[in-house]
Amino acid sequence: MDILALVEQIGEAPTAAIFGLATGMIFGVAAQRSSFCLRAATVEFARGQMGDRLAVWLLCFSTALVWVQAAELAGLMRSEDARMMAVPGSWSGAIIGGLIFGVGMVLSRGCPGRLLVLAATGNLRSVVSGLIFAVLAQMSLHGWLSPLRDWLAALWITPGGRNVNLIDAAGLPAASGLLMGIIFAALALWMAYRNRISIRKLVFGAGVGFSVAVGWVLTFGLSEVSFDPVQIESLTFTGPSANTLMFFLERPAILHFDIGLVPGVFLGSFLAAWIAGDLRFQGFESEINMRKAMIGAALMGFGGMLAGGCSIGAGVTGGSIFAGTMWAALFAMWIGGMATDFLVDQNRGAARAA
Repeated sequence: MDILALVEQIGEAPTAAIFGLATGMIFGVAAQRSSFCLRAATVEFARGQMGDRLAVWLLCFSTALVWVQAAELAGLMRSEDARMMAVPGSWSGAIIGGLIFGVGMVLSRGCPGRLLVLAATGNLRSVVSGLIFAVLAQMSLHGWLSPLRDWLAALWITPGGRNVNLIDAAGLPAASGLLMGIIFAALALWMAYRNRISIRKLVFGAGVGFSVAVGWVLTFGLSEVSFDPVQIESLTFTGPSANTLMFFLERPAILHFDIGLVPGVFLGSFLAAWIAGDLRFQGFESEINMRKAMIGAALMGFGGMLAGGCSIGAGVTGGSIFAGTMWAALFAMWIGGMATDFLVDQNRGAARAA
């Protein structure tokens, strides 16, 4: 792809939006067909199961590591220039925000990426939860909750004015990240074999991780030819959801990668569901489920913004470049999600059985 020719023809901002649209469509198709979701994987793990949801998540994560680290070794991107690496990271924000986010994704029965995918297939519960998530993310970024977010994030900051690259901090060779991704991928394939996961589902699960690499490579390529500074970024849903919401509420509307990303995921998911015959309207099963979903979405909006990213943005995109606080956020999301499943869902089921 001749990025320079595209920029000269339509401009930098529209090019960034098109790149976001393309990245989002790849993710939307792959996530819809693979049923990728961190919440589902967390619940399986919390209940002592090594099932297909956990295998799909691990395959996505490992694929992202392999593609992104290979791209960096090939000179197609530089993780040190990525937005989440070029600014100070917050350990306190990652831990506290990750725990809050983990609680929220279990209560709402889906992480933000999964909610957007389901909304495109006609799930009205996900539409409501997604809107609440976007509003709370915006409130946490620029609104009433931003002072609290800033205070919590400032409690423990990475030194040196930058985030921590775990590979560099450990003094490991540059190819260590790629090797780690291959090991995780082998584990994921072994789990997939045990759970008799189809080749088609494996391909789409790997496609989720591949979309993360696509975003990194495209935005890096754009930054190399742009006159103005361009943020090197990839898939995440906390900031983009808030930015997309304001894009349709404010004037003047400014195009950038985020503005193409969210519509791209929606469009890709819709097309995949339409072709597969999975489009159907679904609502809340009960008042209790509606209340839990709304509370969970609000917690994810604040927690994701505090943590520096959602389950995709921190857990996969940030993890793929070994950003220290993003790995901490991912770990905290798992802990928060497992604890919530144990305290809310498993105990409730046990009480009903009794």
